[in-house]
Amino acid sequence: MSVFKTATLIGVCVSAAVACGYNQAQAQPHKKTRAYYEEREEVVWEVPMKEKLIALTFDDGPNPVTTPKILDLLAANDAKSTFFVVGKRMDRYPDVVRREAKEGHEVANHTYNHLYLNHRISQQRLEDELSRTEKQIVSLTGKHSLWFRPPGGFFNDSVVRIARERGYTMVLWSWHQDTKDWSSPGTRKIVDRVLKNVRNGDIVLFHDHVEGSMQTVQALETILPELRRRGYRMVTVSELIQHKKSNPLLGKPQS
Repeated sequence: MSVFKTATLIGVCVSAAVACGYNQAQAQPHKKTRAYYEEREEVVWEVPMKEKLIALTFDDGPNPVTTPKILDLLAANDAKSTFFVVGKRMDRYPDVVRREAKEGHEVANHTYNHLYLNHRISQQRLEDELSRTEKQIVSLTGKHSLWFRPPGGFFNDSVVRIARERGYTMVLWSWHQDTKDWSSPGTRKIVDRVLKNVRNGDIVLFHDHVEGSMQTVQALETILPELRRRGYRMVTVSELIQHKKSNPLLGKPQS
């Protein structure tokens, strides 16, 4: 299994990371819940609202084959999305990233080497990972990235602090919208995961780079038009969050 395919084990990655809250300096666990980080606006999982807005996100790209196909589908369905890109893949496929930005999508930071942050790592190493990728994003898109997603969903207090110091808010995904497409579970399972669980304000996790698989592309052929039929507007993470901030009295979080 490739390093990218092992990326998104949400049950292990995020819940364990949140529950343990590893401290890199002392390796002592802290009991901090998801609510702790959400209340401080340090980590975003979703943005519950009354309006039918949803953010589609794609990790681990760019990919020279699947990403352009995804961009075609997004364009055909009047959808915008956020691509969490890996720096070393941007080196290889810069034109794909330029296209993402040109077509109104958002390009965000997913580290340079797809670095897992579930072990001890120096502050300098993480800063270098973020900085190298950010420089590429600015060079290719002309815009700074606001968002950072740690590979696999692994994070701790040090990661949150360093990301915030560098101007990022950490964005993960709705726990009920982890498509697990990295594992090539079958097109129907990806489709059902999204459509049977969709809620206003969801942040959906896809991958535009899955070695040897077209299942995400095939699933989107069904998912995108069906979301439109149901009245959903597919937007970037920035638009999702800004809409909520601009309308603070609109609705309560969904249960």
